[in-house]
Amino acid sequence: MRETVDVAWGRLEVDGVVAAHGTAGTGGAAGTGERVLFLHGWGVGPRSYAGALRHVAALGCAVSAPALPGFGGTPVLPAEARSFPGYARWAARYLDALEAHERVVVVGHSFGGGVALQFAHDHPDRVRAVVLCNAVGGPHRCGTLENGRADVTAAARPLWEWGRDLGADLLGLSGMFRTLPPLLEEALPNLVQRPLALWQVAEVARRADLLAEAAVVSRLGIPLTVVWSDRDRLVPHAGFAALCDAAGVEGQVVPGFHSWMIAEPRRFADVVWRAAVHAGALDHVLVPRSAAAF
Repeated sequence: MRETVDVAWGRLEVDGVVAAHGTAGTGGAAGTGERVLFLHGWGVGPRSYAGALRHVAALGCAVSAPALPGFGGTPVLPAEARSFPGYARWAARYLDALEAHERVVVVGHSFGGGVALQFAHDHPDRVRAVVLCNAVGGPHRCGTLENGRADVTAAARPLWEWGRDLGADLLGLSGMFRTLPPLLEEALPNLVQRPLALWQVAEVARRADLLAEAAVVSRLGIPLTVVWSDRDRLVPHAGFAALCDAAGVEGQVVPGFHSWMIAEPRRFADVVWRAAVHAGALDHVLVPRSAAAF
């Protein structure tokens, strides 16, 4: 078995609008494995995660990674639909356009994690398991003042500061010179061509409160894996802990920055592999455990 699988980049019409996306692997209904729907973070697109997607596909999965509306070449959603329910509806229509009617393991990073959680809440019959990596959605406070009182909420931080921290996080990744070209290829056009829409979505992400949705997904019996990295500058530990508490799950802490899976694709594939196996999604895939090891 190959250690990685190439990602095919193309376009797909979703509700009459052409969307960019990547696919990899031969799992899904027509193959031997499970379909994984990957939803990327704010400011970039799926190409930035190419290494991570290849490693997940190498486990026998069919990976589908759309560029969410407003990112990576996919036109923006109408202003009234720029919400987590709006993006979740779009994700469902994307799967329809892909003719992917089987249940998926939906994996989301950062903003995409919020969309993944909303998708599982709104379309539980289409979801086998959920993996949230450094996901938004757990409201929290930034810290504690010297007098012991809680500091202002993260949503009250200036938007430029949130964007600054994301940039610093991406530049802090190991192997920066290898990962920087695809990041710039996707991030810069987003900022130049759609600045207002991009910042509107950032506001949605910063103010996200998806604790009720996490609790519902858990009550529905959908396996939920929540992962956070110990050097995350955007989603503090308190937000991660709030999501875990709401879902009644024990979260996982991995080393790295907010976008750790871009620099650590094998570690990311291992997280997805464990979650899918736990959900029974990969029972019939004969992949040696060492294939996901790093």
